[in-house]
Amino acid sequence: MTLTTQRIQLDHGTGATLSGELVEFIAQTLGDVYVGEMEDSAILPVEGTHIAMTTDSFVVDPPFFGNGDIGKIAVCGTVNDLAVSGASPRYLTLGLILETGLPFDHLFRVLTSVRETAREANVQIVCGDTKVVRAGEADQLYLNTSGVGFFAREPLRMDSVRPGDSVILSGMLGNHTVHLLSIREGLGFETRILSDCAPLNTLIDRLLAAVPAGSIRSMRDVTRGGLSAVLHEYAGKLDKGIVIEEPALPIQHETAMAADMLGINPLHCANEGCLAIFIDPEATAAALAALREHEYGRHAVTIGEVTARDGAAVILRDAAGRESILQPLRGAELPRLC
Repeated sequence: MTLTTQRIQLDHGTGATLSGELVEFIAQTLGDVYVGEMEDSAILPVEGTHIAMTTDSFVVDPPFFGNGDIGKIAVCGTVNDLAVSGASPRYLTLGLILETGLPFDHLFRVLTSVRETAREANVQIVCGDTKVVRAGEADQLYLNTSGVGFFAREPLRMDSVRPGDSVILSGMLGNHTVHLLSIREGLGFETRILSDCAPLNTLIDRLLAAVPAGSIRSMRDVTRGGLSAVLHEYAGKLDKGIVIEEPALPIQHETAMAADMLGINPLHCANEGCLAIFIDPEATAAALAALREHEYGRHAVTIGEVTARDGAAVILRDAAGRESILQPLRGAELPRLC
């Protein structure tokens, strides 16, 4: 009987023989993206004088969806957090918390996604950890990833943004949230609305190479809290108003329909493959051309600008020129997705 026909047992976390079998299974499945060193710490070469480092935990519900899973999200989320700072992602750690009873074939699917996404992003898994908990103590499995990247250029920072800068969005809003909610609630939209989950470092490399140095002021990946959370964070940091042209927002028709049915606003929805880019307006044409040449930036569009108005506010302007304030969420509009 192969491991893929079995389930996780509590003894897989004891450090004994079954633990060794589990670790070997993980290492073999990760294949060439795992460095394979079984030391207590990874010893790695460092490039340049500065590093970027980030960490995140992933508790995705549902953990498997139409065009991805928790493993893909974990790699993408960490790679993207590094890349938006201007760093080149290099190394990831991988921590797994596995619930007793989890089928090994589910673990295999997740690890395969980790491997394939790491290959696409050209990053290595350099170390990891596995814990097994009793049934009911985790939602099948949780992941934690930390990442390290190196700088071949100046880091991108929020305080570099200035009045007059344009705001570009690299992709559609709300698709990831609506896709997962549709699966969870049985709404039937998930075949027409796919998650946007993707590693964005190659897209960012292309963008930065296409415009003059310094033109890209800052970037954020638009994840939990959605575009609204990103814009309010920048408006608060800068103490300036940001005006968004509502008709320019890239929202798929089916996503808008589903969001209306669910009573949610796509601007508050999590995405996993979308960038908000703050850029010198003179570089927007070149930036849009570069983004649209990449598969993950085909829907890139300018959506607004940072104004000289004092006071942190996010302003929506409709097709008739009327302006309204986009209020930040105080709590959860949506159930937990990731």
